[in-house]
Amino acid sequence: MGRVILSAGHGGYENGTQDPGTIAGGTTEAQEMIRLRDAMVSELRSRRVSVLSVPDDLSQQQTIEWINTRARTGDIALEVHANAAPNPVAKGASVYYITNNDARASDADRLLRGLIAYLPVLSSRGAQPDSNGGVGRLAFCREIIVPSLLAEVGFLTNPDDRALIQNRREDLAAGLVAGLVDWLARNGTTTSAYPEIGIVMNGKPHGEPGILVEGNAYIPIDLADSLGVDLAQAAQVRRVLYNGVVHVRAVELREYNISVSWDNPSRSVIIRSILSICINQVNKIVGHGNTTPFQMQAFLAKANPGAERQYPDLPKLYQEEGSIEGINYDIAFAQMCVETDYLRFRQDLNPAQNNFGNLGSADGRASGATFASARLGVRAHIQHLKAYASTEALVQQPPLDPRFRFVTRGIAPAIEQLSGRWSPELDYGSRILAALRRLYESAGLL
Repeated sequence: MGRVILSAGHGGYENGTQDPGTIAGGTTEAQEMIRLRDAMVSELRSRRVSVLSVPDDLSQQQTIEWINTRARTGDIALEVHANAAPNPVAKGASVYYITNNDARASDADRLLRGLIAYLPVLSSRGAQPDSNGGVGRLAFCREIIVPSLLAEVGFLTNPDDRALIQNRREDLAAGLVAGLVDWLARNGTTTSAYPEIGIVMNGKPHGEPGILVEGNAYIPIDLADSLGVDLAQAAQVRRVLYNGVVHVRAVELREYNISVSWDNPSRSVIIRSILSICINQVNKIVGHGNTTPFQMQAFLAKANPGAERQYPDLPKLYQEEGSIEGINYDIAFAQMCVETDYLRFRQDLNPAQNNFGNLGSADGRASGATFASARLGVRAHIQHLKAYASTEALVQQPPLDPRFRFVTRGIAPAIEQLSGRWSPELDYGSRILAALRRLYESAGLL
């Protein structure tokens, strides 16, 4: 039987500074996850399961390298985290798996159900693909060479979940370990021969097969090259040499705005690169949207059921206001989803403010700007985006955005350039792009 490799999220050094993770309630995510990990190690050893514990002072990339240099066939890896949200009402546990991997999805679901069985008072947020994460991918799910999952065992920012993490640690550990032991037994070993799978490219069978490695579809790297995607030197991409051909994980193409899905009946990976949108322009704020209000509404309803009833006309407002000012309303809508957590709103942002872009006020009030209606809130959001992305004058005058005049016009024409400007978070643009990609996938455009 293989081994369990356990890592506690955060606590290591990132860019020379120790990363505590979330800080809430007088404790840190790193402290609590190290304690939970240690309890799991003890529980696994009491069951005579071999376990490796990742050192706590490693960065994320060092953690991945540490695991990959020690992992062997039959091993599995889990990293434990706590979640956080501006709104303290958010609660519950999730387990993330690499997207488009049915085997990992099943493993994640069983692990989560095992945890809830030991601690029924802990609510479940479900097993989720890592593409649902903030930046659209989780390194621990993508870059570990053995099957891996990332568990968020509750919200440190929620008093009830925090109490469970601190006071029911042994139950949390026992539930996770029960799921890990079950997963380890089912994981088995990988043979030297990988099963072949079909590849369908833009609706037509590709002349060369792919392979299935630990539940992940791999394609010949030549196919990636033909799509204009250079994965040969990408450090985070795992390459497998099989029958004299280098293969790469198909899901890596998603980061280059190429659609990747799996068709189970035909055992084929489905790749689509012919899009109704221009890939090279997907991150440009000035432009036209591609979705319909109905598609935006459906996307929002899936992310936050019931949200569409609160603001039934919001997608239409974004389409109308964005089109008037020449701003890509898909981007504005995706940014709204990030800023409001899909209309769940932050603790410091009142829905009655109609402030969908989390705009500041001209006088710096902590509560931010307030607008008389949803339309005016959307208009101000669009205007603020235009201030950053363009030097063109506003079509609709006067400006409703209270901070329009303070922005250096045209300083951020691309989504990524909003990082550190609109938000202090350096991955802010990546989070918007991830939401935009999910919107396009939901609408069938990607």
